[in-house]
Amino acid sequence: MPRGSLVHRAHTEQGRAAARDAAPSKAPSAHTAHLGAGIVPRGLRHREKPSMFQTRPLMWGFTVTIGVLIALVLALTLYNLGSVLISVFAALFISLGLDPLIRWFQKLGMPRPWALVTVIALIVAMLATILLIIIPLIIEQVQQIVTTVPQQVAALEKSGWFTQLDENTGGLVGAVVDWVQTTIADPKFWATVGGGALQVGFAVTNALSSGFFVAILTIWFVATLDTMKTAAYSLVAASKREVFSGYSNRIMDSVGRYLSGMVILAFINAVFSVILLTLVGVHYAFIIGVAVFFITLIPLIGTVITTAFMTVIALFVSPTAALITLLSMLVYMQVEAYILTPRVMSKAVQVPGSIVLISALAGGTLAGLGGALVAIPISAGIILLIREVLIPAKARS
Repeated sequence: MPRGSLVHRAHTEQGRAAARDAAPSKAPSAHTAHLGAGIVPRGLRHREKPSMFQTRPLMWGFTVTIGVLIALVLALTLYNLGSVLISVFAALFISLGLDPLIRWFQKLGMPRPWALVTVIALIVAMLATILLIIIPLIIEQVQQIVTTVPQQVAALEKSGWFTQLDENTGGLVGAVVDWVQTTIADPKFWATVGGGALQVGFAVTNALSSGFFVAILTIWFVATLDTMKTAAYSLVAASKREVFSGYSNRIMDSVGRYLSGMVILAFINAVFSVILLTLVGVHYAFIIGVAVFFITLIPLIGTVITTAFMTVIALFVSPTAALITLLSMLVYMQVEAYILTPRVMSKAVQVPGSIVLISALAGGTLAGLGGALVAIPISAGIILLIREVLIPAKARS
């Protein structure tokens, strides 16, 4: 073969090789790439395992029905045990409120066992006072209400200012007062309110038994509170137990101070109310003071409610008595807000007013007055948890 042909052929082969090198490599197909990566294309995937609903619909329906029935049985059980659970929670909250008193006795140099015995003795003495003194006095004053309210209404109708007000309203006020007088004086009304005499007896019996149960359970919780805490903390993982117990103790201490502070403020309010109503001439001031004690356990709104209630009660005595009651309670509200509350509640967690209203409304809707009283300490614990745990965690993130 001529030399020129060989050279030309060599140059041609080199050009083809260079063209092949310069040409972009063809990308593998999606099918090949998926297979190489170990991913099976959608069309080649194995069919997923069918669910129980597809294979055995009867068994699936039976299983779901059993689950729903179990849930309904649990809900019904909790509903039937509602009063017991409320009593247990009440005793637990009372024991948390008494714990600061035990610690106060310990600060005075008293050993904890003796502090526990002292607090238990105070509880027993309080129960004895309620049974022997307070309950008979309440029964006596209820009888006074039934007998004296009609007389006070009659005297109110004869007063000049009431006559003028009745004329200005076209006799509407007089008709309302007459209806109130007739209703209160009718014994059937009180039986109807309680659902009959037999149901009233059952209600009183249940209240006494529940109170006795709560008192005994409170004594037990007060005596074994530290043991209960230790047992509860042992259920937490050891790596998180110290942090959990620290926050739990702070929350329970704060809630305990909150509860004890509210009891002290409510007691002061009740004593002041009894003294004030007695001075203005209300004959059944003690039973009103008992009601004031429980109502003013609800902060922010309790004192407002009792002020309006006491003013209306004093109006049956005279307009002057009602005015004195209203002005005195307004002054007391300022003293309570700016002097008593900061001193008593200085170490307790502060609950915003809006949270108090929402908690009291929600708790009262769910479980009455007791629910309103319990809901506010729970809100206080949640607020403390948010302040001490959630906000610092967000600040570190």
